Amino acid sequence: MQLALSSWPEVKTYLSRSTGIVVPIGSTEQHGPNGLLGTDALCPEIIAREAGDAAGFLVAPTFNVGNAQHHLGFPGSITLRPSTMIAAMQDWIGSLARHGFTEIYFLNGHGGNIAPVTTAFSEYYAPWSLRGEPCPVTLKLRNWWELPGVMALCRDIFPVGEGQHATASEVSVTYYGYPDAQKRVEMTPKIAPVGGFTDAANYRDTFPDGRIGSDPSQATPEKGARIVAKARDAMVAEVAAFFSSPSRSGADG
Repeated sequence: MQLALSSWPEVKTYLSRSTGIVVPIGSTEQHGPNGLLGTDALCPEIIAREAGDAAGFLVAPTFNVGNAQHHLGFPGSITLRPSTMIAAMQDWIGSLARHGFTEIYFLNGHGGNIAPVTTAFSEYYAPWSLRGEPCPVTLKLRNWWELPGVMALCRDIFPVGEGQHATASEVSVTYYGYPDAQKRVEMTPKIAPVGGFTDAANYRDTFPDGRIGSDPSQATPEKGARIVAKARDAMVAEVAAFFSSPSRSGADG
């Protein structure tokens, strides 16, 4: 069930049986020569929608621009400053809480979001803590690749060239969701170098085609289907447990 495709009476009816909602959250940034700019937002969106359809929980619109300043050396990348992202998340959380949602599960697709998201959670909890009152809302962050069994499956499918950015697995997930958007590009070197970076200029100089340690030319929709199925089933179980018995431990659930 998708919030964007629901009417307000349908959301009211949903709230009478569940106060939990899933928010896919990601980024719009380069993912190498054959990866879609929306990869980090599309992966959690595809998985969350399949899980929501399977289990009947509500999925919010995707928070699809995140903290990605280091990708701005590549055309099309969009970023929020960490402070902007934290402020925007307060409004998203506050809006959902205003309607009665008390368990909000963020399914994340971008590593650069982890710090601002966890800080946003702390910002949301802080006024309640300072007043000495229990917060009625529980927030949880889960990176989709850390759902039980997913990382092991990705390593099994891609024993060589999975990498750290523009990975073969995440590109496969997007190709599964959008098979008409597949790109076939020859890459040199076949497996990209690894290493660190600082700002956007340094990133572009160090990783000229955007990849880090990966060979995403291995990506196919069929491989993506296997990954999505594993993530969907793991997410259904985890979300059901979170909605029925919410933890108060915040970001790591």
